[in-house]
Amino acid sequence: MPKRTADARWEGSLKEGQGTMRMASGAYEGPYSFQSRFEDGDGTNPEELIAAAHAGCFSMALSGDLGRAGHEPESVETTATVSFEVGDAGARIARIDLDTRASVPGIEDEEFQRVAEGAKQNCPVSKALAGVETIELNAELVG
Repeated sequence: MPKRTADARWEGSLKEGQGTMRMASGAYEGPYSFQSRFEDGDGTNPEELIAAAHAGCFSMALSGDLGRAGHEPESVETTATVSFEVGDAGARIARIDLDTRASVPGIEDEEFQRVAEGAKQNCPVSKALAGVETIELNAELVG
């Protein structure tokens, strides 16, 4: 069973400090800061990386599920939007919206929606994010 790793280093205080996140594969390494996470500063943040992971996982899961249902997709494109909020109980990921567009010859929209909903429930990243209150799916069959 493969294991995937990434690391992060933070230096300094919460608001004035800065950090770097790096994937062990070398595919990504970049800065993050209080500003990039809680404001609109340069760099990335953990929530953006979660969005990338969820979009990638869901797209692959949907493609696989469609194939198993007898409908090989031409393409699946997904944007994941992670809503991060800070409230009285602290910071949390409150919502994730998955907006996906797929080109799938020969499938009816009703079956496509059913397969897409199953992929949302069963992709490993969705399962890992089960504590997120709302994961909303907007799936569009294009053609």
